[in-house]
Amino acid sequence: MISRRSFHKKTLGVAGLTWISGRIHGKSIIPQNKSIRLGGPLFDKFNDPDEWIVALKKLGYRAAYCPISHPANDELIKGYRDAAKKADIIIAEVGAWSNPISPSHETAQKALEKCIDALALADAIEAKCCVNIAGSKNPVHWAGPHPDNFTDSTFDEIVEVTQKIIDAVKPKKTFFTLEAMPWVFPDNPDTYLRLIKAIDRKQFGVHLDPMNMVVSPRTYFYNGDLIRECFQKLGPHIKSCHGKDIIMAEDAYTPQLNECRPGLGKLNYAVFLEELAKLNDIPLMTEHLPNAEEYNLAAAYIRDIGNKLGIAL
Repeated sequence: MISRRSFHKKTLGVAGLTWISGRIHGKSIIPQNKSIRLGGPLFDKFNDPDEWIVALKKLGYRAAYCPISHPANDELIKGYRDAAKKADIIIAEVGAWSNPISPSHETAQKALEKCIDALALADAIEAKCCVNIAGSKNPVHWAGPHPDNFTDSTFDEIVEVTQKIIDAVKPKKTFFTLEAMPWVFPDNPDTYLRLIKAIDRKQFGVHLDPMNMVVSPRTYFYNGDLIRECFQKLGPHIKSCHGKDIIMAEDAYTPQLNECRPGLGKLNYAVFLEELAKLNDIPLMTEHLPNAEEYNLAAAYIRDIGNKLGIAL
């Protein structure tokens, strides 16, 4: 009988070759003509929708972050929305980064209003989603760890706040989504499912960033299994994805997991892209890099993996 450790080691090695070749027993494991819409921030200046499209096309992006923020007039919103449709660009997300569960009532109220405004903009410009994290009970850092983040009362508060945001806007073209974080709900696929059921709103969805769920050596080394689990359980609810990478320090006595540029870490992009390609028009957006050169290197790495899998990006 083969041990579990030997099994994982053996299967991971075989799986790596299988995903990269894109074939099992001579048959493609990915439906033909599959593609993923890659996007990222723009560093070129643009003053209108036409210049925005030029900047995106220059980088080969078919997905984009929302080019405008609240408040914006209807004419401006329509201009960018129409330009995106004409150029076959998907606006992936409108960020609503704020802390609507803050222990400060004033901070939480301002965050609630920001989320409502961002969701309204996302619906008007027809972005795939409006995205935020749930927030935090940390009184110092809006997205920081705190023991109260995992209480039942915090879970209930996240549900109530999310319902308020969606009910205030009643979006038709977009979804309000929460991105996973290591120290607040949702922190794994199962807590995502709990939130989806509890929030009980058709226009609530998942913004998938698998790197944010890699929180231990076990999930680090077997993150391909985690990614598959995410798509298996959450696939129909996924509206947009972030593309980052993660590396674990090898000379530390306690686990130190650090974000890095795609290609410099151990996130299993072969599995990530293969699973994402099974969905329809879900953007993959790079983020958190310091300059245009780093984003270009990230895009080149992701496209190279995609090419080996037969996926166009």
